[in-house]
Amino acid sequence: MLPTNKEHWGTKIGLVLAMAGNAVGLGNFLRFPVQAIQNGGSAFIIPYFICFLLMGIPLLWVEWSMGRFGAKHNQHNLPSILQLFVQYRWIRFLGVFSLFTNIVVAAYYTYIESWTLAYLYYALIQKFSGQTLQEVQHYFDSFRSWNHYEGILFWLITCLLNVYILSKGIQKGIEATAKLLMPMLILFAISLAIFALSFQKGDFGAIHAGIVGFDYLWTPDFSGIWKPKVWLAAAGQIFFTLALGMGTIQCYAAYMKKEEDIALNAMASGWLNEFVEIVLGASIIIPICVGFLGLNKIHEWAQLGGMGLSFKVLPYLFSQWGILLGTLTGLFWFGALFFAGITSSLAMGLPITSFLSDHFAWPPKKGAFLFGTLIFLLGIPCILSPKIFDEFDFWAGSFSLVLFAVIEIILFSWVWGIDKAWNEINLNAKIKIPYPFKFIIHKVTPVFLITIFIANIPGLIQKLIEETTIDVVIARLLMVLLFLLGLWAIYKT
Repeated sequence: MLPTNKEHWGTKIGLVLAMAGNAVGLGNFLRFPVQAIQNGGSAFIIPYFICFLLMGIPLLWVEWSMGRFGAKHNQHNLPSILQLFVQYRWIRFLGVFSLFTNIVVAAYYTYIESWTLAYLYYALIQKFSGQTLQEVQHYFDSFRSWNHYEGILFWLITCLLNVYILSKGIQKGIEATAKLLMPMLILFAISLAIFALSFQKGDFGAIHAGIVGFDYLWTPDFSGIWKPKVWLAAAGQIFFTLALGMGTIQCYAAYMKKEEDIALNAMASGWLNEFVEIVLGASIIIPICVGFLGLNKIHEWAQLGGMGLSFKVLPYLFSQWGILLGTLTGLFWFGALFFAGITSSLAMGLPITSFLSDHFAWPPKKGAFLFGTLIFLLGIPCILSPKIFDEFDFWAGSFSLVLFAVIEIILFSWVWGIDKAWNEINLNAKIKIPYPFKFIIHKVTPVFLITIFIANIPGLIQKLIEETTIDVVIARLLMVLLFLLGLWAIYKT
């Protein structure tokens, strides 16, 4: 069936904000600061920026270009877009990664997202006022259990909210949401960063000034900079933060106007994400934790990860600051997290609704309902078992992203040809892309990605052999079933 999808972005700013919303997610505020602390502080920025320059920026241009090329041929889904670059019908089956990855990641991502909505409500009602740190931590542990009815309720609300916005389509749903929430997210984050860097020792019971935590985070430790795990962490953070290898960027770009400049747009959304992550994300959670908990505790707390700090520690600290300040900081923090989360989860739904619209003429409401049903069904095992949650995150949220990135860079720059690829990237460009990036896209980025993939193989084999509990087996069977279902859906097109 020929595509009949006529949707498109209403404004350029709406497109850029939606793309930024796709990239700016929970990892900007929760994952990056802890990754930096565990991998050398400011020294972590060296491998991080090298990965951004050699992998992040090139893949942004590649994925935006692939999407706009799809728009020229009225194709808005990854299976069909891939076939534009390689004239073999079987190549479309590789597009299953966009269907599989986004559904699995959305299943556990919306669950995390629901925590932020719940704690936004808890901040408003001052739920943790008067509680000890241990009580706050215990509550979060119980909140994550399957029999915590409030937690389940907020998860259902989050799923329904995603389905409702997706059902409104591109302009009235995703774009309108991004134009409303992204400015609010940045405003909330800037306000929190100013507070975190300005409070002094003794203010609200602080042990240190906030700037001490900022200095600690950015104090370089070069002793581990050549360790492979540091570079793998940096590369993983780039994938995680820019939403690369998921097919969401191609799908978003496929709804842009054919004469749009992808060179500048990709840079605008990419650097906005970096600003939020490096400048804002690193200026909130660590300075606050160091300021109020002390330097001697930070590595201990860092073992909890960003989610542990956010949901087990910060609510307690907010509750110590009085009704007005405590409520405002709680609303701003969890509000920023929720806005970041929902703009990202909406992006995961669009590849599914676009595929169904292009090939089966499904309206957005019907496609959004199916997407919501799938993430609901896969979300239940995530709630019942943390091991299933972790398996979904590893295979769909890490391994699959790198594997597909290798595939797409080879198809785009090697099979289709670097000259065609370079011309497509520069088409209608309002900025002059440095010529060395042609060599980087053709040679350096593929080698970089393949090296990362090969370096992870021993760990993958070990994981497959050693982790064989019933929960892990169930998770893998569910993912195999979903992958086969995606292949079947593509076969029916």
